[in-house]
Amino acid sequence: MKLALFDLDNTLLDGDSDYLWGEYMCDSGIVERERYAKGNEQFHEDYREGRLDIRAYLRFALEPLSRHKVEDLHRHRAAFIDTEIRRRISNASLALVEEHRQAGDQLIMITATNDFVTRPIADLFGIDVLLASDAEMKDGCYTGQVTGTPCFQEGKLKKLEAWLRSKGVEDIEELLKTASFYSDSRNDLPLLERVGRPVCVNPDPVLLAAAQSKAWPVITLTC
Repeated sequence: MKLALFDLDNTLLDGDSDYLWGEYMCDSGIVERERYAKGNEQFHEDYREGRLDIRAYLRFALEPLSRHKVEDLHRHRAAFIDTEIRRRISNASLALVEEHRQAGDQLIMITATNDFVTRPIADLFGIDVLLASDAEMKDGCYTGQVTGTPCFQEGKLKKLEAWLRSKGVEDIEELLKTASFYSDSRNDLPLLERVGRPVCVNPDPVLLAAAQSKAWPVITLTC
C-alpha cells in the first residue's frame, strides 16, 4: 500500500471550508451574524498565524450544530456545497487526485476541519477515507463537542497512525517513507516532515520558507 495524503483547505480546495461554512451559517440565519462573524474571523486569523487553540475553535464551530435538527443541517450543508464549494474545486485538484487513484495509491483526505463539513467534500473527490476532527453525536443529534483527537498539527499524525494500526499496518515508519502529503500550512509540518514525499501547495510564508530550506516541491492547484 502506498499512501496519497491530501489536506483540504487551501490545498485541494481554493478556500477554507471551515471559514466558508461559518460565513454561510451567518448568511442563512443558522447563527446570529453579529456574534458569530467576529469569532469566525478571529479564529481564522489565529489559524493563519499558527496560534489556533483547536479545542476552543471546535467548541465554537460545532456548538451551532447542537441547536438544529440533523435533517435541517443536512439541507443547509447540501446548499453550502452547491453554492460555495463546487466552484472552488479546480480541474488541477481533481486531476491530481485522479493521478494517484490511477497509480493504485490509498487516497486519504486528512483535515482539521470537522467531518460534518468535510465528508461531502471528500465524496466530491471520490476519496473514501476521511480523517478529520470528529463532531460528536448522541441519540442521532450533534452535541456541539468534538470526540477523540482533533485532526490538527501533531493530531493529524496521531489520527493517521491510529487508522493505519486499525488496518493492520505494523511498520508505519516504513509506509510513511513512500507516502505523499500535499498541504498549504505550517500547521502540517509535523506530518510533512514524516513522509517521504512532502509537497507544498500554495504554501503560507512559514511553510514556503521550510520548503525552500528542505528543497520540497511547491505547486499550485488554484482555480
